[in-house]
Amino acid sequence: MSVPPFLLAPPRRVVVLNPTGRYAARQVAEMRAAGTPILAGIALGRGGGMLDGLPLLDSLAELEEPADAAVLYTPPEGTGDAIRQCAAAGIGTVVAAAEYVPVHDALRAAHAAREAGSWLLGPNTLGFCIPGEGGTLLGSVSPAFCTPGSVTLLGRSGTLTLATARLLTRAGIGQRAVIHLGGDAVIGRNPHEWLAALAQDPATRAVLYCGEIGGDKEYALAEAVAAFAKPVVATIVGRHAPADRQMGHAGALIGAERETAARKLAALRAAGAHAAATPYAAIDILRELLAP
Repeated sequence: MSVPPFLLAPPRRVVVLNPTGRYAARQVAEMRAAGTPILAGIALGRGGGMLDGLPLLDSLAELEEPADAAVLYTPPEGTGDAIRQCAAAGIGTVVAAAEYVPVHDALRAAHAAREAGSWLLGPNTLGFCIPGEGGTLLGSVSPAFCTPGSVTLLGRSGTLTLATARLLTRAGIGQRAVIHLGGDAVIGRNPHEWLAALAQDPATRAVLYCGEIGGDKEYALAEAVAAFAKPVVATIVGRHAPADRQMGHAGALIGAERETAARKLAALRAAGAHAAATPYAAIDILRELLAP
């Protein structure tokens, strides 16, 4: 498993697809304020215009040099096509913000990204932040919540990812990276693939995984934990969620007993992860693991 390109080197040529909506424009401004090198926005029919000083183009083909990262604020129905365009253009890191992308669109797009060697975050992601000087923000993970360190945080829920990053920082535990994998049922890369990649990242000393109810992604993660040489601390939220009810977003729906928080956490514990009932307990475990 290759290491995601944004962990090897900060992106230097970032494009934003559909940057002109109210939410997207605000996120673009925050990324630029954080130092993200956004070179253009892609907005069909707006080519030749400007967005707060950012040049707008009609398509990726108009870039003078290829981009190495893209952030997508395309609506759900067009996100699959936008991901495939980025993959075809050889863009190594793709962050897709939209929630409720049609499942078959997401499947085709995720396959295209894999085939092209692209690392797709999302759909339904807040993106990632690598804190510190020379760090990177792609998406909506506030750098103010983060501090440099050696713990990589992987989260399925955007809200939980943000809250946990802030709790880690308040506890004095720095992060190598804060990564929101995506909340839809189909996402670009699953947790076990991220774990395999982080095994090759010398800057990651430990991994904190924040999962949730719904789906079976944590069982593949449990298999990967057994072969992972670094500590993995895992917490699964939704312990009190009622069965067969969607909780919050597309990927959080209990369809069977094995999709409950208790069963997932038990599987991760059996595989060798340090299981924590809450993010607060996970931070206590990390504090002990990282003690000098």
